[in-house]
Amino acid sequence: MPASNENTDMEFIDTHTHLYDEAFKGEEGQAVERADAAGVRKLILPDIDSSSRDSMFSLADRFPGKAFPCLGLHPTSVDAGWKTEIEKMEQYADREIKAIGETGMDCYWSKDFIQEQKEALEYQIRLAYEKNLPIIIHSREATGPIFEVLEKCRGIEMRGVFHAFSGSIETFRRLQKYGDWYVGIGGVLTYKKAAIAETVREIPLGRIVLETDSPYLTPVPKRGTRNESSYIPYIAGRLSEIKGTSIEETAEVTTSNARELFNL
Repeated sequence: MPASNENTDMEFIDTHTHLYDEAFKGEEGQAVERADAAGVRKLILPDIDSSSRDSMFSLADRFPGKAFPCLGLHPTSVDAGWKTEIEKMEQYADREIKAIGETGMDCYWSKDFIQEQKEALEYQIRLAYEKNLPIIIHSREATGPIFEVLEKCRGIEMRGVFHAFSGSIETFRRLQKYGDWYVGIGGVLTYKKAAIAETVREIPLGRIVLETDSPYLTPVPKRGTRNESSYIPYIAGRLSEIKGTSIEETAEVTTSNARELFNL
């Protein structure tokens, strides 16, 4: 699978990268240059919480037209005082953003604040609707509770992406009953015996966007190192193999999907 894309006209979008993470400190510019050389022209920066928000917006300001910020509260940052975090988030309401998120639910790390996570997710779904923005949803061992929230919000128009999608084809089909949902596919797809590989066979390419979640979830053959946006072609290559398409078609369709979803 190709590591770079310098001699072709293929264009990719990394729809989920934490380039403002400490793991990239002092090397953000080089990472952006490598991404560009690999054909990865635009980067979506999902928000986490108030501890890193200024860094995210500073990075977006540094790379205008290349890096695009979002605004949200990550589920692992939700606790009993989550409304205070929301108030801090809303101080940035005048900033241009491309999505609300990442939000969602995570029952892997802790189940102490499940109810608060539900409330925070519902709040952000409704906020996305009010702002006419897509929403980025994180779901880890939380399919059931998330569907409870989606059911509660059924009366409003929902659209967005389930980041790092790891569900079944049945879960994917059920999601479509609640709105206009894409799935984010990243480095896990390249792992040996990855269950998502079988699910992806049945998900239409027109419902998939590519992501790295860098610096996490590095794809093969770079696994064991810090992930970065320039590795998107590895993910696209594996997706092409599974779908039986050319990498050019994969690039064209997933990039078009990302442009439409995030209004790029």
